Amino acid sequence: MRVLSNLAPERVFYYFEEICSIPHGSGNTKAISDYLTGFARKHGLRFRQDELNNVIIWKDGQGEPVILQGHMDMVCDKDADCDKDMAKEGLDLYIEDGFVKAKGTTLGGDDGIAVAMALALLESKDEKLPPLEVIITVDEEVGMLGAAAIDTSDIKGKTMINIDSEVEGIFTVSCAGGVIAKCMLPIEFLPTSVNGIYEINISGLTGGHSGVEIHKNRANAIKVLGLLLDIVRADNKLSIIEISGGAKDNVIAGNARALIALSGDYSIEEITAKLRGAIASIKMSFAESDPGMSITFAENKYVEKPFYTCAIGYDCSNKIIDMLVKLPNGVQAMSKDVEGLVETSLNMGILGQYSSGEEDVVMLTFCVRSSIDDEKRKLMDRLSDIINEIGGRIEFEGDYPGWQYRKDSRLRDLVAGVFAMQYGREAKIEAIHAGVECGYFAEKIDDLDCVSLGPNLSKIHTSEESMEIESVERTYNLVLEVLHKLNYN
Repeated sequence: MRVLSNLAPERVFYYFEEICSIPHGSGNTKAISDYLTGFARKHGLRFRQDELNNVIIWKDGQGEPVILQGHMDMVCDKDADCDKDMAKEGLDLYIEDGFVKAKGTTLGGDDGIAVAMALALLESKDEKLPPLEVIITVDEEVGMLGAAAIDTSDIKGKTMINIDSEVEGIFTVSCAGGVIAKCMLPIEFLPTSVNGIYEINISGLTGGHSGVEIHKNRANAIKVLGLLLDIVRADNKLSIIEISGGAKDNVIAGNARALIALSGDYSIEEITAKLRGAIASIKMSFAESDPGMSITFAENKYVEKPFYTCAIGYDCSNKIIDMLVKLPNGVQAMSKDVEGLVETSLNMGILGQYSSGEEDVVMLTFCVRSSIDDEKRKLMDRLSDIINEIGGRIEFEGDYPGWQYRKDSRLRDLVAGVFAMQYGREAKIEAIHAGVECGYFAEKIDDLDCVSLGPNLSKIHTSEESMEIESVERTYNLVLEVLHKLNYN
């Protein structure tokens, strides 16, 4: 018995429930992909399915073709006490207070609702619709792998509606491209004459997503650690024993730690006094953004006579500190077209020691972003120059394109106009400093005019995810009217 059978638009919710009955987590998309091709066969529609399971379905109509785009994979997460096998079983849907939810698991409204709306439009007998080119990609949630690989050479449309946003009435029209930069310094552990071992520990920082919150002047624990180590080494022989920080490349580092050895003649009182002043200044600078910041400098082990320990050599330790101090972090440029939008940034995400068996390295991993590809390349070159000068090397991976803001956009103006007519209020036009699939399609399809939109989804990627029923209906009606006007304007 169908749970969503009495909801409107009836065919949208019919297909959403169909999709939810098929396991379709990232990396497990063969079944849902085959369902889509089976739909196309049943309705006599031309389609293409590639080796990754991406699917494109075409529907004839009058006028210029319009691309509808979304992704078929979902994030699979569940409550600790939920025994559902999400790789093999469908979801258990229910309705509560005007929202669709799934019992104990993620719902997959991101982005099952895009697929459901597209299928409803593909089967529609509405003669006012333009030709449709529906592109449904795989593995968006694990790096936009489907969009990166898909062949669009047989796509004719230059206008694309991406249905992968999560707030009704906010239309995304630009995004940043990005790349992961891994800066590596070879290190060598040497027996070192040591007078004392100390630990610097930074914790309690606010952190946050580097694409969404990089402009909020939040402290990065890895950068703060570099500044403090620079103070300690100024008048002292310093060797690093252990160093680490951060958790993910795209998250502003909320913690960092270094275990250091000091040798020769030094005054711990003078070091402590300098650090106390620096820590007070840092905390004052970030009092508003990072009220929970904690920085400690503590003696780990100390003896009156020198002893020996195995630590990273003086020269290598200095290079590590140079890397932390000299490499840039944070906002590098603001957009000239969109007020308040970060154009170019980078984030020190992960700091750690790694061994390949052949060499030991300290590696600092960045997430580099820009909505302008040339500016991203310039920043990559800048990182390369600095790390090469210090004596390290750099590797780049996961490079994905940005989606540059169009000063003139027929689609943007049309979507905003239809929204104002249907809702009686103005829409919000937004550019974001994070990556979305539209960036790949803007790179692959010349002169693409694109807008991303969607219904209200809450707490996506968690077992508390929900989708507002009335918002789905309003959003579908908006897309339908935009398609009508694209056909006749």
